[in-house]
Amino acid sequence: MPVEGTWDLSIATPVGRIRAVVELLRRDGALTGTAHGAGEEVPLDDVVLDGDRLTWKQAVTRPLRLNLAFAVTVTGDTLTGAARAGRLPASQVTGRRRTVRAAGGATEHRP
Repeated sequence: MPVEGTWDLSIATPVGRIRAVVELLRRDGALTGTAHGAGEEVPLDDVVLDGDRLTWKQAVTRPLRLNLAFAVTVTGDTLTGAARAGRLPASQVTGRRRTVRAAGGATEHRP
């Protein structure tokens, strides 16, 4: 199953749970994306899907200035894994793909 779409993430950090939204899309055959959270929007770097393992990097400035590296496993419309910020302990990441209802009641994945 493709990973493209909008994902609602929850990241359990030492300073509390952080909610974020990640949008993934494919451009010219390559995965790209953007993360939204804590009042900022940042591009995703080095987005790689290898089987069911998805990795990416992103830099944030809120609540702290950090360079994050995500490694998650995608299973259908859910993902689980971890985010690391340098030598800090890994933070647990969970996520769910947003879906929309199409005409006739069928569920479609939002790209």
